[in-house]
Amino acid sequence: MIIGGGFGGLEAAKALRKTNVRVTLLDRQNHHLFQPLLYQVATAALSPADIAEPLRHILRRQENVEVILGEAARIDVDHKKVVTTEGSIDYDYLILATGARHSYFGKDQWEKFAPGLKSLDDALEIRRRMLLAFEIAEKTGDDAVRRAAMTFVVVGGGPTGMEMAGAIAEIARVTLVKDFRHIDSSQARVLLVENAPRLIPQFTEDLSESARRQLRDIGVEVRLGQLVENVTGEGVTLKGGEVIPARTVIWAAGNAASPLGATLGVPLDRQGRVIVKEDCSIPGHPEVFVIGDLAHFGGDTPLPGLSPVAMQQGRHVAAQIKSLLAGGWTQRFEYLDKGTMATIGRNKAVVDAGVMRFSGRLAWLAWLFVHILFLISFRNKLLVFMNWAYAYFTYGRGARLITGRNWGTAVGKAPAENPVGDRAEVSRRP
Repeated sequence: MIIGGGFGGLEAAKALRKTNVRVTLLDRQNHHLFQPLLYQVATAALSPADIAEPLRHILRRQENVEVILGEAARIDVDHKKVVTTEGSIDYDYLILATGARHSYFGKDQWEKFAPGLKSLDDALEIRRRMLLAFEIAEKTGDDAVRRAAMTFVVVGGGPTGMEMAGAIAEIARVTLVKDFRHIDSSQARVLLVENAPRLIPQFTEDLSESARRQLRDIGVEVRLGQLVENVTGEGVTLKGGEVIPARTVIWAAGNAASPLGATLGVPLDRQGRVIVKEDCSIPGHPEVFVIGDLAHFGGDTPLPGLSPVAMQQGRHVAAQIKSLLAGGWTQRFEYLDKGTMATIGRNKAVVDAGVMRFSGRLAWLAWLFVHILFLISFRNKLLVFMNWAYAYFTYGRGARLITGRNWGTAVGKAPAENPVGDRAEVSRRP
């Protein structure tokens, strides 16, 4: 039984292809999502189908796999059952790869004002809010409403936050400039707020500083050492009392593990991740493995929540199951770190590949190559390459669609009585 069709779960299923076992893959979504490019769906560079592929289609030729669309509610490890919302499923071996969601550090009420970015639904909601903000700025006659609509706050200075802020700045300053008649989209204010003293702390200090400079060059205002104290439909309040009026706030400040791990009855870390043994199994149950963002592996310095970690762990636990079935024993998981990279914008990125650290255009090209290489299917690779080539030469973003029936509703609250003001007061730009 594999729960979760992300990077780790899918790799485990594939690794069991030629094994005499029956594999059941359970996921509450019917598709595998290439999360590293999710921010590009949120910023209208790519469409959802460009970075996702149906699980049944991916595994259609693997006859020993059955895909079930459903949601696991809890794990009964004593009776070897996965309890779903529609019944229970028995297992001999279990691989838990349900990932993580964004964490609001106990302030879950902020979510309706500041969505995170973990799923296609999240990405489409952020895209809707971002594009709708420009539409509101275009038709309002109230200067305060216009400034708030054209202010975008990204909370969190990790790779996701940095990528989001850079993409919003580019779409405002380049892509949308000729689309509107009453506003100058290039005047949009994009802020990246981070509580830590530097961006992307998992990178070296020189790359963090390079990332900050590159963000500044494309017009992003970086606020370091700033703690967010409150988020409302009106904007963000920082520690010290500064209020930033903003219609669009995006949360990229933290992760919390899937709550399914808590049902195993084993120790968890502060983020809710399952503290696993050296072979990725859980204490007292060698038939249960936990991998990816849900697993705390590595003691005081756990492995990061990256797709290469999940993929290598998926292949590893599949090999351990084969060994156990053959009467052998399990071995310690060893992670091969091939480096980390993050993009900032056009011709701007940072790469830390151990002995090789670089930034700028070369890092950006490396980022493009690696991400196309790891997309799940040839169709996705081709579509993403074509979209990127089109965007590079034309500065266009072809997925600028506002979806959702409540397009006129403000973020997290009902629309004001007169949200656009007096149209007669809006002057037309030359």
